[in-house]
Amino acid sequence: MAEFMTSTGWWIAGLLLLGAEVFAPGVYLLFFGIAALVIGLNALIVPDLSWQSQVIGFAVVSAAVTLVGHRWYGQRRPAREGASPEPNRGAARLVGRHAVVSEAIRGGRGRVAIEDGWWIAEGPDLPAGTAVRVTGAEGSVLRVAPEPGAGDG
Repeated sequence: MAEFMTSTGWWIAGLLLLGAEVFAPGVYLLFFGIAALVIGLNALIVPDLSWQSQVIGFAVVSAAVTLVGHRWYGQRRPAREGASPEPNRGAARLVGRHAVVSEAIRGGRGRVAIEDGWWIAEGPDLPAGTAVRVTGAEGSVLRVAPEPGAGDG
């Protein structure tokens, strides 16, 4: 074991761990690889360190690097999920938006065009082409009401 505890041995272990990170899910091996490289540099600078000191140093540096990495990735996660604080709101994100009836609403049900898609809509009977406002959503069904002045003519 003492033969491995040279700077070269730590560097090899560090590079192997970093290489294994490519094939393993998550980023856990990255932290241990960085810690092994740090201990390898330390073993080069202070060659008289015992192997026990190097192992303890590896454990301490691994813990420190893992904590720093957790804070780093923890702060970056919301930025990757998207700009919306509630990205999975579905149709509820459309409440308050303007739409146009694309298939007449008859018997309380029809379709509206909004953004770049068409949605099933529930509301009062209205002809196609009527401007409406989305007042609510249940699942993927939008509840709509005519805009003031719409449907008068």
